[in-house]
This record gives sequence, structure tokens and C-alpha cells, in this order.
Amino acid sequence: MNNIHFNKNKQKIVQEVFKSSSSNYDLMNDLMSLGSHRLWKTKMIENINFDDSDVIIDVASGTGDLSKYIIKKNPKQKIIRVDPNKEMLNKNTRFFKNFPNVSAIKSVAENLPIDSNSIDIYLISFGLRNLTNIEHSLSEAYRVLKPGGQFCCMEFYKVKKPVIRELYSFYSNIIPFLGKIINGDSKPYKYLNKSIEDFFTQDQISKKLINNKFSNIYKEDLLSGILSIHHAWKLK
Repeated sequence: MNNIHFNKNKQKIVQEVFKSSSSNYDLMNDLMSLGSHRLWKTKMIENINFDDSDVIIDVASGTGDLSKYIIKKNPKQKIIRVDPNKEMLNKNTRFFKNFPNVSAIKSVAENLPIDSNSIDIYLISFGLRNLTNIEHSLSEAYRVLKPGGQFCCMEFYKVKKPVIRELYSFYSNIIPFLGKIINGDSKPYKYLNKSIEDFFTQDQISKKLINNKFSNIYKEDLLSGILSIHHAWKLK
């Protein structure tokens, strides 16, 4: 595995990538997924049983689209959005200002300014592979969750099936050119492609969840494994 994800400069690289793309981040997601990320995130939310009293943390929240889906489902849901990028958190402020139950914190996932045993549901969507230290981040997820709390992560993965991999690789090579035309910069798109290629496998992530004390771990593979939704619980 290429060590881009454990390079000492990774946090700086990721910050620069998302700062430069913050103005067109949602468009970037549309390009990466042909618009399907909206359907996937909706599926992720619909498969979780939210209680009105649940406190949800949306880690690597980005522009907050996942939180928006939750709020549209339950306008009174308490959500804590967390992202290290101020520009990302400031997007969609016009929408979120109408919901005082949604707060935003500028922070990295590896060191959350959140009390232990205070969160009911921990969500992270397409952000795990961008974290500087996944082990620390999963340990933090376990720490902040209440006993009985749920961890849910959706992430892209390297395609295994040869035919699908060839098609995906072809499209992935086109994305930076589209990004250059639309966003004026191809670097964020090149980084995202590389981050997927260099990332762990689904089984390796499941093993990391086990190593960090999570239980009842299972995953849902979508689009022949192009992306997966991981579920895990803190039982004690």
C-alpha cells in the first residue's frame, strides 16, 4: 500500500485539497459519483433507526449534506457537525441557521472535543480514507459513543472485479480533466482517485473496528463493492 495515508504531511495535504475545492465540493461529489452519492447517503440514513432523543455526530461533515438529510427526516434531531476545514463548515450556513439543534465544531476526528459516552450515533461519510490516523479516529469514535451506541461509515473502495474495475478506472481518469474545466483545478480530483486506490480493503476496516472494541460488525456492499456501508456497535 502506498503510504500517502500515513505521510506526516497528510493532514496538510488534505486540508489544502478540501480548502481549494470547498466552493464546488458538492459538484465534485456529483462528478465522482455521477450524482449517485445523494441516493447512497439517503440509503445510509434510512437504514439507521434514529430516536428523537439521539445525539448524532457527523464527522468529516464537509458541507453538511448528510446532516441535511437527517434534518429533513427529523427537523428536531440534535446533530454535532465536525470537520477540520472552516470553509466546509461555513457552507450551507443559511440552511443550518434555522436549526439551533445543529452545531458545528472545527476539529479533527483523531482528537474530538466531545465528552466520553455522550453520542448515540457516530456517522462518517466518504471521510475515513482522508483521516491522518484511522486507528486513533476509531478509538475516538468508540470513546465518545454511549454504551449501545452505533458507528456507521460509508466509504469508497478499490474495485476488485476486473470488468467493473476497467470501467471505473477509465472514468476515474476522466474526472480530473472534468474537474480542471469546472473547478479550474485538477489536483483535488487526482488526490481523491489516489486516496481510493491507496486505501484499505473492506475486510481490513472491519478488522480495525474489531481491534478498537466494536461489536456486531457488518457491512453492506453497493455497486459490486465500489462502496460499502460499515455498521458497528459499542456494547459496553
